[in-house]
Amino acid sequence: MTAEELLSQDFGTLADVIRAHAVEQAGKPALVDARRTLTYGELDALMDRVAAALQRDGVGKAEVVAICATTSVEYAAVFLGILRAAAIVAPLAPSSTPESLVIQLKDSGAKVFFLDAQLAQHMAGVMDEVEAIRVSLDGSDAGAPLERWLAPEGAKPQLHEVDPDQGFNIIYSSGTTGAPKGIVQPHRMRWGQVRRGVYPADAVTMISTPLYSNTTLVSFLPTLSNGGAAVLMPKFDVKQFLELSEKHRATHAMLVPVQYRRLMEYPEFDRYDLSSYQMKFATSAPFSAELKRQVLDRWPGGLTEFYGMTEGGGSCYLQAHLHPDKLHTVGTPLPGHDIRLIGEDGKEVAQGEIGEVVGRSGAMMVGYHNQPGKTSEAEWYSPEGLRYIRTGDVGRFDEDGFLTLMDRKKDMIISGGFNIYPSDLEAELAQHPAVVEAAVVGVPSQAWGETPVAFVALKAGVPATAEEIKAFVNGRVGKTQRLADVQIVESLPRSHIGKVLKRELRDGYRTPAGA
Repeated sequence: MTAEELLSQDFGTLADVIRAHAVEQAGKPALVDARRTLTYGELDALMDRVAAALQRDGVGKAEVVAICATTSVEYAAVFLGILRAAAIVAPLAPSSTPESLVIQLKDSGAKVFFLDAQLAQHMAGVMDEVEAIRVSLDGSDAGAPLERWLAPEGAKPQLHEVDPDQGFNIIYSSGTTGAPKGIVQPHRMRWGQVRRGVYPADAVTMISTPLYSNTTLVSFLPTLSNGGAAVLMPKFDVKQFLELSEKHRATHAMLVPVQYRRLMEYPEFDRYDLSSYQMKFATSAPFSAELKRQVLDRWPGGLTEFYGMTEGGGSCYLQAHLHPDKLHTVGTPLPGHDIRLIGEDGKEVAQGEIGEVVGRSGAMMVGYHNQPGKTSEAEWYSPEGLRYIRTGDVGRFDEDGFLTLMDRKKDMIISGGFNIYPSDLEAELAQHPAVVEAAVVGVPSQAWGETPVAFVALKAGVPATAEEIKAFVNGRVGKTQRLADVQIVESLPRSHIGKVLKRELRDGYRTPAGA
């Protein structure tokens, strides 16, 4: 069966589609990094060797294999080889604490653990607690070197039929702080994503966010399912991204908003030939209307923003190039996605009112691994008894059906009984000529319960004091919204996919003396 025929089916597996591409176009590049290129024929053969070696080491169907390393061709091929073995991939974040990584390995039950020298050094103090077989992707002594561990050339694994509801991968959230939750995403969910016709067969996709992130996988996996090439960057660098885009004639990219901002700020951006680009994508963090407009004006090709969660549920998309008057929104629900807004009482709110975003679609997690209580907390059931996933985001639909996000529900500030949305204040802060980025959090207040505090980073060479910025904003907002304090910082703390870590700001804040 051809790749096109496989992708037309209601269900199939990515491993089978890559096999079909290997038969049809064995010499076409599939994975590219700075050191090597793997064609589809070479990738398919390497996936077989990985799968056969996993089965030799006792990994059975639907058992877990973990990876924690820097992005590389080897990382990507091993990820796909695990799927060929009908096992479940647990891609872990190297930015997690060593203790959290041990918890994730034990929680997942991983039988084999792929890592590299950098990760081994990071985990040196807890490596004795790792029970899984260790394999090093970079040939270091972090584990058995990959080339020696692999099954012999020409080896073929035992093939298993995969159930649509079987786990495809487990992605752990809260790996840097808090108890990690393993989000189990089934094959059914991933199949719906890889079948999307967004990435054509000639796509050359820049992969500049980590492969352990769902943000990356929703771009990486469909690129390969449709026969395109993925250009892998071990770490995002503005100059290198632009050079690689020009060199490989990149057509697609998935970037988070902070990457777009850094690219737009780069003095040499406009001298690079980016005319090959067909579409850029964005997700994972708030994307300001002003920044979207800059990307549209200066970067060839379309711009599509996706809004959704790793847990799945409902997603929205904004084709910014088609709706320049809606850049302040995250767009409309994707086809087949049902997005609703609910109030504190769990009932749907009226049209135009603010509520928590809940969603339902074919792309939904099975649940949190080994945490049924947390799974229940993340679910909402409609009056018809249908299951939805709660996002924790607060938003409002306009009269055209476009969703505007206000804030994370947990980030909303209740001051003196009034609801204050940090995003409103952050939008005002962004209007100050010296502010490059800002975040507002609620801190305890004896008088008001909570009160808003802003953290701002300044543009290079544009001086401003905290008091000037505070006065600027407080002169533009209502009395109940006024900032209690402004703190100037070098940069905002962010996660690996660019989300501002507001908990770090909130926890680290100290009320100024005399305030």
